[in-house]
Amino acid sequence: MKPDEILRVVDAIHRDKNIDKEIVFGAIESALVTALTKQYGETADIAISIDRENGRVSGTHDGVEIDTQELSGRIGAQTAKQVIIQKIREAERDAIHDEYEEQVGFMVSGVVNRHEGAMATVSLGGTEAILPRSEQIPGESYHPNERIRATIFEVRKQGSRVKIILSRIRPQLVQRLFEQEIPEIADGVIEIRAIAREPGYRSKVAVISSDARVDCVGACVGVRGNRIKNIVEELGGERIDIVRWSDDLQVLVPNALQPAEVDEVILCQMLGRGIVLVREDQLSLAIGRRGQNVRLASKLCGWDIEIMTRDELDQQIEKAVEGFASIEGLEPEVAERLVGEGFLSYDDLSVIEPDDLMEMGGLSEEAVDAIVNEAERRAAIAEEAAADQRRRQREQDQIDAAVAAQAAETDAAQAPDAPPEAAAAEAALNDVVSETAVPDAAVADAESMGDAGGEAPAAE
Repeated sequence: MKPDEILRVVDAIHRDKNIDKEIVFGAIESALVTALTKQYGETADIAISIDRENGRVSGTHDGVEIDTQELSGRIGAQTAKQVIIQKIREAERDAIHDEYEEQVGFMVSGVVNRHEGAMATVSLGGTEAILPRSEQIPGESYHPNERIRATIFEVRKQGSRVKIILSRIRPQLVQRLFEQEIPEIADGVIEIRAIAREPGYRSKVAVISSDARVDCVGACVGVRGNRIKNIVEELGGERIDIVRWSDDLQVLVPNALQPAEVDEVILCQMLGRGIVLVREDQLSLAIGRRGQNVRLASKLCGWDIEIMTRDELDQQIEKAVEGFASIEGLEPEVAERLVGEGFLSYDDLSVIEPDDLMEMGGLSEEAVDAIVNEAERRAAIAEEAAADQRRRQREQDQIDAAVAAQAAETDAAQAPDAPPEAAAAEAALNDVVSETAVPDAAVADAESMGDAGGEAPAAE
């Protein structure tokens, strides 16, 4: 290969593949060494260098300079070509890997090439990425030539290729969309402090403004909600709550639980838990559908939040004081202090730091161990009783469903003589009742065991 040809090849690869010239020169040098090794043997000491300015090749074999003509004549052209191609592919792979690894967590836009089974293949221009089912928003479907936006979740080398995995379920996607749609966030006037997300359903975004003249919530919503509407549409209708951030948990927790109205927030520092008191009519709103509102608020604040009414709290406090005081070695005064710190169940007491309990009650290490072991035992009994109660409830639901089915079958017949189908339904009902009925003695034993161990004061 002539010097000017080498320079021309290096420049072409640099421009077409976006690979640094030095990497290309190194690949050609390595190819030449590999080719000469086949001529001189594996033990030969061969060094090859290419002048970066004029492309001239020079080399040595066991310290003796190799003549340029001899060099050209001894090189196996096919071997050199294969090595160069391999090195260029590796360099191209490394360049793509480094380029996209720097963008992990950032949003990219691509076009769907195909959607096969559970995975979508997305073109990012110079390379392809995949969007697996596990990283797709539930309920979304993709079509060829459709443009989508996603964040880069993971980049890794896989053989001679680079595997780029996209995601649409990570909180980073919400953050990048806010940065794109809201100039105040891009300019740094408004800052996103925390994001809690359940993709496809609901997200909570906590924001704060560094300029008192800029309303952080209003700026994110936009005029007539146009800014937040664009983000919601990109996320397939996912509901987004914008929360005003505060470093004071007494302020942040009520903000995070909006639209529910909060009466009081009690912070239990030792447990990292916040007990939030609400009115009866606000209870279901604060908890949210299937506990979604309180769950997202807990993630946003970084605290375990428990919602209850004042009456429920008073009942739990009374049960907890009575239950703790019944443990041998735990004085009533100490039990009241524990409840005051937010310990409302045997399960809470079983995870207390021994040093804290020793300091609180002036107890020995042996006494603390005995108290914690007893709390663990009672918590296990209470959990077993609760599981049994749930099982009985499921069985009762099955019986109710069978009764309802029989009633519907009977009404449909509308005849004095029941048809064979009605008789079959009645027989099925009798089978269900006989199989699922729990003897009274068994129920009494389970309830007495729960009473003996004490029910867990804290509501699940």
